[in-house]
Amino acid sequence: MTLQPAILIPWLPALSAGLCGLCCVRKSWRRLAAPLTIGAIFASFLLAVLVSPAVKPFDPAEPDLAPHVVTLFSWIHVGDFRVDMAYFLDPLTLLMLMVVCGVGTLVAVYAAGYMAGDRGYARFFAGVSLFIFAMTTLVMADNLVLLYLGWEGVGLCSYLLIGFYYQKPSAVAAAKKAFIVNRIGDLGFALGIFLIYSTFHTVSLAEVLSLAHHVEEPTTAHLWIPFLLMLGAFGKSAQIPLYVWLPDAMEGPTPVSALIHAATMVTAGVYMIARLLPVFELSPYALPTVAIVGAVTALFAATIALCQYDLKRIYAYSTISQLGYMFLGVGVLSTVGGMFHLFTHAFFKALLFLTAGSVMHALAGQLDLRKISGLRTRMPITCLLMLFGCLALAGFPFTAGFFSKDLILADVLVRGLSLHQPLYTTLAVVGLVTAFLTAFYTFRLWFRVFLGPTRYELGDEHHAADGAHAAGHAADAHDIKIEHVHDAHEMPWLMNAPLVVLAVGALFAGLFCKSWLAGLVTQSSAAAAAAHSLHAHATLCGYDPHLAMEFISSAVAVLGIAAAAYFHWLNRPAADSVAARYRGLVSLLNHKYYVDEIYDALIVRPLRALGGLCFVLDRLIVEGLVALVGFLPRLLGLGLQPTQQGALQGYGLGMAAGIAILALLIALALGT
Repeated sequence: MTLQPAILIPWLPALSAGLCGLCCVRKSWRRLAAPLTIGAIFASFLLAVLVSPAVKPFDPAEPDLAPHVVTLFSWIHVGDFRVDMAYFLDPLTLLMLMVVCGVGTLVAVYAAGYMAGDRGYARFFAGVSLFIFAMTTLVMADNLVLLYLGWEGVGLCSYLLIGFYYQKPSAVAAAKKAFIVNRIGDLGFALGIFLIYSTFHTVSLAEVLSLAHHVEEPTTAHLWIPFLLMLGAFGKSAQIPLYVWLPDAMEGPTPVSALIHAATMVTAGVYMIARLLPVFELSPYALPTVAIVGAVTALFAATIALCQYDLKRIYAYSTISQLGYMFLGVGVLSTVGGMFHLFTHAFFKALLFLTAGSVMHALAGQLDLRKISGLRTRMPITCLLMLFGCLALAGFPFTAGFFSKDLILADVLVRGLSLHQPLYTTLAVVGLVTAFLTAFYTFRLWFRVFLGPTRYELGDEHHAADGAHAAGHAADAHDIKIEHVHDAHEMPWLMNAPLVVLAVGALFAGLFCKSWLAGLVTQSSAAAAAAHSLHAHATLCGYDPHLAMEFISSAVAVLGIAAAAYFHWLNRPAADSVAARYRGLVSLLNHKYYVDEIYDALIVRPLRALGGLCFVLDRLIVEGLVALVGFLPRLLGLGLQPTQQGALQGYGLGMAAGIAILALLIALALGT
């Protein structure tokens, strides 16, 4: 099987983006945008499946396992520096392509119904197609320059999609925040690429990984490279301290939230570390730092989610927390665990965001938990679908999230116990505490929304955050007709059908794909050797660490769900009583530890004041000097103006005076 068809995988969504742009020109063409996008992304998914049998693993430690590289054309060639538009194909690439294109297709199908009636319908799908093009370019890149191009393309598309409702100030602010915060991380990533080239004299992924693997004595440059790359990963994947953009990204349409949070942009940082793992192993402190930041982020975001009331924001902080698990996994050399959780998370998190979008769509933009209850009778299908997603997120036994989360936690615990390193044992405990909190806040939401007495308040459809009723985006008389919401109702099957597919993945992807993923994701040699050694040590000690962790985490998940059932279904006054007793703590969590306010006071306002000062200096000094330079010729002209009155005798007198002055100067010159 030839790999040449893989060249088309990124370019089909790119073609779709261009055609969707043309669809914006005429109203009668807008309906074509959705099928064009769905068809292009699904075709890319099929191509990834088609070429997968011919793709073999790549290990930089094994010279015989050379990577599959498909070259499109020579891109940059200056002296010894050469960069091709080429694609790197190995099992890790295929895994990411299947996640991005598979979940992307389902999100696009859902969006076809969700966005119907929006005046920016074609523009939305153009942005989605461009987003998939950038993400597939990122994961298929053969070199760091092309990877960085896709990396920045994803950031640009996120700015366009988060700020889709550009007439809404909060959406514009959220888009700018996402763009600026990501630029901080991207600067570190760019510096890391520069340092890689200056150290290894190549940007080819295969060559960099091979050279990094054979480094015997790391230099200072080798030690700095992982930390610069890490900064980029933390920004793109919303880890402390660069996580603040992700909750605000909820201002975009719900399908955008599902796309960004589940399968594409936020997983780019995890993928980058997994791809460049031999580079991160150059520093003995890099991967432990990744693990610590991941665990702290997971716990930090989970505590914030406990006291949020907006459905989408709860899931946003859940995404940050689950990304923390992925970083914890790759940080302890559990590459399979980290990528396995990335795979399962794509299913259940896309499902949860889209079912939240269905609730929002049915209630004219209402997302406040305090104003929704008992929707199971009005939205039974959505109720069941969200339940499946919540079970997977909570790590309920035998769901997808259960297997992937336990694999990470077991590997962390084994590393701590076998190597007698308290750090990793502590991180495993942090992971278990986070798992309990995750089960609690996940089912707090589900019990509040769907169980209990049936009562709800419809949102103000003229101020809905997104959907067909968003402000300023209602269809006009010639556009798609909008059916106004008068009561909660179930979604049409155009929107529910892709959710059923995601629900199946959320329930069974872990059970049936665990062994497949273990063979698909090739770890670095050091990671594989460490994992084998630690597991053998644990087995000799008389226990199976993964089986033990499955029992422990099952108990933790069930306890979290039971606690949520008591406080948020069976005895809701008890939850109100506890919240009143710990009002200060609840307020702290509700305000997200005031991190945004702290950043605003310490960073945003000082920079804004500095910008204002520079503006004043620019007006006074720079523009003042420019004005002075421009005024000097004018001043000279004003001085000469009286001599140009049109009187002939005046001109004659001036000529005579001039001749006299010249004669005097000549005489003086001759005299000397």
